[in-house]
Amino acid sequence: MSTPTHAVIEVFADIWCPFTHVGLRAIEQERARTGRTDVGIRVRAWPLELVNGAPLDPAVTKEHADDLRAQVAPDLFRNLDVDRFPRSTFDALALVNRAYRTDLQVGERVSFALRDVLFEEGRDISDRGTLEDLARDLGVAMPDESDHAAVVADWHEGGRRGVLGSPHFFCGGTDVFCPSLDITKDPERGVAIVRDAARLTEFLARCFTLSEPG
Repeated sequence: MSTPTHAVIEVFADIWCPFTHVGLRAIEQERARTGRTDVGIRVRAWPLELVNGAPLDPAVTKEHADDLRAQVAPDLFRNLDVDRFPRSTFDALALVNRAYRTDLQVGERVSFALRDVLFEEGRDISDRGTLEDLARDLGVAMPDESDHAAVVADWHEGGRRGVLGSPHFFCGGTDVFCPSLDITKDPERGVAIVRDAARLTEFLARCFTLSEPG
């Protein structure tokens, strides 16, 4: 039985974005800590292969994942495998849309599970067999043409709404890019990443006030 949902946090993101993997987990943990299970998470497609005109570079993504693991998320990115890095996330994003058509909580589970499959299990989420296994395990049908069209529609909508990158969070009239992390780049020292608990808490406080638990 689904939990009644009174507010929804929308996230425009791609599955192979390591910063989103951290950001979604931070939102999930804070939601659980505060007992606000009535607030849903709707992960929309921000397909970086369309945004950037090319798939993500596996080696660069692995560097970002290693930086995140070393600096802020020691429990994540345990088995990212560059040799099994997906060629595309388009079909996986379509599967997420299909899951959300079923139910908000089912959509959440599939969205989180795909990131676990990629980053924690080292499996290729562009492989149809991998997607079929996940869909079967979570009780979701495979995507159809309308789900693939929805991925493109999300991309266009994200552009209209001013999405800056993956992940960009929206709730009510509030939106913020990557609220859980403060990322700075230094040409000599590389990427420095720290948790931004204050900005995340401020964003979620605004979301939570949209709806009181019933």
